[in-house]
Amino acid sequence: MFKFLNKTKEDPESMKEVLAYLKKLEESYQELSQKFESFKEKSKKDLQKIGMVRFNPFPEVGGDQSFSIAVLDADNNGFVITSHYLRELNRVYAKPIEKGVSKYQLSKEETEAINKAIHE
Repeated sequence: MFKFLNKTKEDPESMKEVLAYLKKLEESYQELSQKFESFKEKSKKDLQKIGMVRFNPFPEVGGDQSFSIAVLDADNNGFVITSHYLRELNRVYAKPIEKGVSKYQLSKEETEAINKAIHE
């Protein structure tokens, strides 16, 4: 009857054994549920949302080689990185994001990357 769950033990012979087995299953289920809830809470801090925008900051020259990338966790905390590419040099900026906003002024491309990360 329960061989698929516990192959080393014989089938239960009485209702008392069945109830004891079900009690053990319930305890195991409760333990797994607690561990799962703990895992869900910890995983909120994992970086899991990404938004990227490519753009040309100087329309008269070059192509869309500059970019902004936003990387956020479940609470919309993280960072946005922007790279401005020129033939002579490349500038990279990083700004922290808390609850979807930054205390630093954001460019329209950075704002767009953050919105993509949050809404996609």
